[in-house]
Amino acid sequence: MTTELRSDCPIAAALEVFGDRWSLLVLRDIVFGDRRHFRQLEREMKEKIAPNILVDRLRKLVDAGLLTKQDRGPGRTAVYSLTEAGISIVPVLVTVGGWGARYGGIPAEVQGPPQELEASGPEHWEELMAELRERHLGGGAQRAAARSTR
Repeated sequence: MTTELRSDCPIAAALEVFGDRWSLLVLRDIVFGDRRHFRQLEREMKEKIAPNILVDRLRKLVDAGLLTKQDRGPGRTAVYSLTEAGISIVPVLVTVGGWGARYGGIPAEVQGPPQELEASGPEHWEELMAELRERHLGGGAQRAAARSTR
């Protein structure tokens, strides 16, 4: 991340990366919806993000090191993958989703993956993160990440 920080506050630093109106929603759809192509995100996000905003947010998330973009050649759609930093956002998504369910005016009967994960506990968050490592980083990267947390 090359953004100049406004302060040495960790919360301010995190908000520089994903504190806008769309970034966490893009990450949510990649994490919980396995939407890894621009067109999937554009068409399937229930909040209906404008294409120019989506292009900008994907670029910013790549620049910040939360996603990688693999171009697959002319006429073929690029694939976005989570990095380890992007995968580590899962607890934030779960916590923000739980807070929104409790205090954001969401009907109690509306449940989504973040609320379900919050209710099931951190061990399930880790399981999802391990699945994401396998899907986005491959088996070798998953084993390396597991070794680095020991």
